[in-house]
Amino acid sequence: MLLLFLFAIMTGIGSLIYTRYLAGILKEEERKRVELWAESTKLISSADSSQNIDFLFSIIENNKTIPVILTDENDRILSSVNFDKDRSKDTAFLKEQLVKIKKGNNPIYIDLEHGFRNIIYYKDSIILTQLAFYPYVQTGIILLFILFAYLSFSSSRKADDNQLWVSMSRETAHQLGTPTSSLAGWVEIMHEKYPEITLTREISLDVDRLEKITERFSRIGSKPVLETKNIIPIIIKTIDYLKSRTSSRVRFTIAFPAAEEIAVPVNSALFEWVIETISKNAIDSMEGDGEITYAILETDKNILIDISDTGKGIPKRSFKKIFSPGYTTKLHGWGLGLSLARRIVEEFHDGRIYVRHSEIGKGSCIRIIMNRE
Repeated sequence: MLLLFLFAIMTGIGSLIYTRYLAGILKEEERKRVELWAESTKLISSADSSQNIDFLFSIIENNKTIPVILTDENDRILSSVNFDKDRSKDTAFLKEQLVKIKKGNNPIYIDLEHGFRNIIYYKDSIILTQLAFYPYVQTGIILLFILFAYLSFSSSRKADDNQLWVSMSRETAHQLGTPTSSLAGWVEIMHEKYPEITLTREISLDVDRLEKITERFSRIGSKPVLETKNIIPIIIKTIDYLKSRTSSRVRFTIAFPAAEEIAVPVNSALFEWVIETISKNAIDSMEGDGEITYAILETDKNILIDISDTGKGIPKRSFKKIFSPGYTTKLHGWGLGLSLARRIVEEFHDGRIYVRHSEIGKGSCIRIIMNRE
């Protein structure tokens, strides 16, 4: 892409230099034509009746492109050519044009008999004016073409990436489906035969979680259904699940009223995944020892959910990278968690997710913005 952009710039510069060269030649030719026009005018004024001056008149009449105004020494307009026909007799209009022309090309003086002098003012022809703008137009067209090609390529690549995501997700769901169903059956048998074992309940919760994960993967690629629900229980449920499966050195702090009701359009299963993914990343960042704080702020249109940790922190240059597919600082993992979380929040819920702030060695805060409607 950079090479194409440089090509466009070099093409524009080359075109500009060559066009200016051509414009310079044309400008000289136009001045020579006006000088010839001036000489013809002078000869006509001094010719006697016996001379054939048709040729001189033909020179004057052949100027069809260069706007010219002929004045006397006192700037009184004597004649003009190649201006708007409807306004060629309008003295005020011609005086206005004369003021503009004086700022351009140097005038040509016609010395007449008896010490009189006329002055010819002229401006560049339409062709010369258009030629001056041509390289800029050409460069703009090339840049637009490159931009269109880039957007088309990006769109195509994004479509391919999306298809890959969908294929991988559905294959994962397919692979998880059979063992998950088998585990659910064994847990049911254990619960019936050994109801006194409390561990069975926790295993059952994990199997339920696997079934949810399988369902999430199977639904990727299709538009999820959003329902207006209280988001508080969804967050608390996810926190409770993580608490029993995380080191006791990790403290979960809920900095919002648990009894409060905040309704937003949401897909519960997918949003649980987002909270879980951010929380697990925070736990990994703290290396299993620290505090995760969940806070909720409300505005008229949005709900702001802040998840803060006391972990390693994120370098500022990586604020956006952490949400890119494949980006990870772990020895194991695909780097897909936060990428999927961003897709769920931004594409499925029309919200936003980003690093609100972070400081190396002190921790980070991820903010999720959800729409109320």
